Amino acid sequence: MRYLRAVGRALALAAYSLLSWLDVLVQLIAFVLLCGGLFFFLGPAVEWARRRSAVARTLAARWCGVEVATPYRPEPPEPVREDDGWYRDGKLLYKRAFWIRWQRRLTWALEDPAANREFTWQLVNPLVTLLLPVAVLLGGPRVLRGYGRWTRWWLGPRPPAERPRNRVHRHLEALGHQFGILALSVVQLVFSAVQLVVVAVATPLAPPVVLKSRSITDTLRRETENWTGVRIARPYRPPPGVPLPRADGLYQVGRQLYEEMFWPLQNARTRWILGDRATWRDMAGGALSTLVSLACSLPALVLFGWGMTGVWLLWVWRPFVSSRVQWSPLPEVSTHLGALAQTPLILLALAAALAPAPWLARLQGRFARVWFGPTESARLAQRVERLKQTRSDVTVTQAAELRRIERDLHDGVQSRLVAMGMKLGAVEALVDSDPEAAKQLTAELRAATSEALTELRALIRGIHPPVLSERGLLDAVRALALDSPLKAQVTGSLPGRVEEPVEACTYFAVSELLGNAAKHGAKRVTIEVGFADDLLTVVVTDDGPGGANPARGSGLRGIERRLGGFDGRLTLTSPIGGPTKATLEIPCQIDQEPSSPRTSTSSETA
Repeated sequence: MRYLRAVGRALALAAYSLLSWLDVLVQLIAFVLLCGGLFFFLGPAVEWARRRSAVARTLAARWCGVEVATPYRPEPPEPVREDDGWYRDGKLLYKRAFWIRWQRRLTWALEDPAANREFTWQLVNPLVTLLLPVAVLLGGPRVLRGYGRWTRWWLGPRPPAERPRNRVHRHLEALGHQFGILALSVVQLVFSAVQLVVVAVATPLAPPVVLKSRSITDTLRRETENWTGVRIARPYRPPPGVPLPRADGLYQVGRQLYEEMFWPLQNARTRWILGDRATWRDMAGGALSTLVSLACSLPALVLFGWGMTGVWLLWVWRPFVSSRVQWSPLPEVSTHLGALAQTPLILLALAAALAPAPWLARLQGRFARVWFGPTESARLAQRVERLKQTRSDVTVTQAAELRRIERDLHDGVQSRLVAMGMKLGAVEALVDSDPEAAKQLTAELRAATSEALTELRALIRGIHPPVLSERGLLDAVRALALDSPLKAQVTGSLPGRVEEPVEACTYFAVSELLGNAAKHGAKRVTIEVGFADDLLTVVVTDDGPGGANPARGSGLRGIERRLGGFDGRLTLTSPIGGPTKATLEIPCQIDQEPSSPRTSTSSETA
């Protein structure tokens, strides 16, 4: 009886799992609509699929005896209405909370690592459960418990830093990334064709259509980097500024005068779009990337599909539906022995499909970088524009820093020196008439001198910490970790001394990040320092509640301005629920000197 119940449950799980493919189809349609600008459907589609996953976790606990906890991050907080009646999200104000709530829930649903695992499970699980009744017939009820562990591995919680270590899983993941890049390339091809038609037939409509299509290309760049590690920078020229009126209120473009700003702005945007080489490279890349991705993915798709079809026909269809099966090019099979004889060919086909998957996925990423990344001239133009933007930020930051130093000197050390001068005058007046009072004032002067010296040293440390000059950046960061109230760990190494201005910039940026982490309730923080290819990289990761946004806080904006002076950048990943990961990247040179023997490669404070 128990044996028959296990077989019935296996059949029910196999039937129920087929509905996951419907969820996959709905999510893919919602993603295509998102690429077309209809972004209201993807979030509800993902949350709808989570209901079926919740049922799968319940069945795993009830029928397989394996409890599966909910893996999702905490839901985003509700928007808070401010005193003026508006809702604020960064620098944007909304009259209603709907938009903020919807955007937060979409980000919460898509950026959760559990969502990626869940989507992969929806694709793979039906294939596995089709074999489940056969496995239960052969192995008994204990096979169900193994299936429950399988479900927990996919749909249960995992530590944030966990990465797949199994080689088969990595290759399966890379195969999925191949197909993902192919799908995005096909979408890019469709939108490239639309752009060509619009540019040829309705040129005034080109700017909004091209700008909307660039969001598709940005998605391809972002996902290619996430999947393959190949970084693809945005190659576009900065948008034109708003035209300014003349003294008579008219707008001049060449020899033409306009009363309204619309047409000059429209002409400037059209020239900006059509004159940017990256626009035409995106259109050409849509076709070429699709061809290359198809050439890389089609053999794997054929082999993998052929192998999975063989598994289905030999071990599911033949035992339960038809006693004889045949699929090209192998001969007909009617016995278990014949099925066993053909199974090695199936495994060989699956291995041939999976083995080159990581290499082919990276190859697709590199080719995408050729067409969707910036050329050398585009990099130079972007660098010039970035330097123009950061020059004013550096000037403002420097002026603010000078004002801070002046204020600290005026309100701190200067006031103490003035008080000391007045006390010296009193001592001079009392030294003959009241020596005891003069001695007391002298003792007070000595204490005031010590306090003024302490303030002056603190001010000097704020300008340039002595530990940077004495021990270098890595030990200075370790000193920050030791002074931090968090449980901090510093790892990494540097082959020599970094340029002093870069050291100071990085030191204060890390100090600001540690202060933010402590202020927002983090308990642990890790700091990784590295240098490669003339690029200093510092990664600060904390276990705080997440939700950090440079647009909402002056501290992160200050870090961006500070890094901008050295052509560096801050990359922030901070989903709701955490963890928060801030990556500082600064191009610089390094002095190849031997490291101090007193330094080590890691440091931790309790």
